[in-house]
Amino acid sequence: MGNLTPIGGATAPAGLTRRHKAAIIVRLLLTEGADLPLTDLPEEMQADLTRLMGTMRHVDRDTLTGVIEEFAEELDRLGLTFPRGVADALSALDGRISPHTAARLRKEAGVRQTGDPWERLRAMEAKALLPLLEEESMEVAAVMLSKLDTAKAAALLGMLPGTRARRITYAVSQTTGITPEAVDRIGLSLATQIDQQPGRVFEKGPVERVGAILNQSTAATRDEVLGGLEEEDADFADQVRKAIFTFLNIPSRIAPRDVPKVVRGVDQMALVTAIAAAQDNAEAEKSAEFILANMSARMADQLREEAKEMGKVKPRDAEEAMNNVVSVIREMEGAGEILLLADEEEEEG
Repeated sequence: MGNLTPIGGATAPAGLTRRHKAAIIVRLLLTEGADLPLTDLPEEMQADLTRLMGTMRHVDRDTLTGVIEEFAEELDRLGLTFPRGVADALSALDGRISPHTAARLRKEAGVRQTGDPWERLRAMEAKALLPLLEEESMEVAAVMLSKLDTAKAAALLGMLPGTRARRITYAVSQTTGITPEAVDRIGLSLATQIDQQPGRVFEKGPVERVGAILNQSTAATRDEVLGGLEEEDADFADQVRKAIFTFLNIPSRIAPRDVPKVVRGVDQMALVTAIAAAQDNAEAEKSAEFILANMSARMADQLREEAKEMGKVKPRDAEEAMNNVVSVIREMEGAGEILLLADEEEEEG
């Protein structure tokens, strides 16, 4: 064992270097079933440890006990350790500092994300991976598709144009001879592209953000803004219209079975006001009748009576009451309590 001194077939503790002692501790921990994150070590250190363990044979019990006791003493003296370098510090703080701050520090330090790049890619949503699949060569796209779980790979294929999807699928059959090193390089390259993408400032896209703002706007403001958007960008305006949900959309977007849930969540005075105000607008009246038709007859009669007694509703009060109903529906959708139907969907059964 190199410069170690044998004693009666055993190894003398005095002849052990720190590297040999480390190898003994690693071997002991692995034998006991410990899951050591050796991949976190520098590659050269991993290689040295592997080569060293390959040259060692037997260690007697006294030597093992001495190494363990020395190791335990060092652990007792050790108070606290910090990560080595910005890359390790960022890994240790992952999820505890904002993504924007992490990305800025990573860029300033010139370091990339650590860990298995394929694990990172597999954890990403299909929509975030789609640009990579669209822009990379067929061979790289085929490797990427092969490394993802089948459900996500199938979802991505469904997002691609038919011709490209077929070509990538065929390219998968040509990946049999690819080496592990090549797969690693491809993973690192794709992960680097992800690292270089600018961080998202907004959680939602522009269509969702504009739609959410117009949802809470008055009808007059909403119509005026949409009219202006039509002149500037008709496609964007069309997408925003689809993202908007108002009191008038209730019959086409709410499942009848979900109406009782909505009614329980809305303040009764706001609901009565919205129903009373709807009598002056044919489209709004359809929404009010849809709500009343999908609750108990007794409650519907009670709400109709209260709305009748309320009489004429001021436009401002009507807008506020209808927005109140819409806000409750949006909150319930966000919480997963109800699911809004697409405009073209019809409720079945």
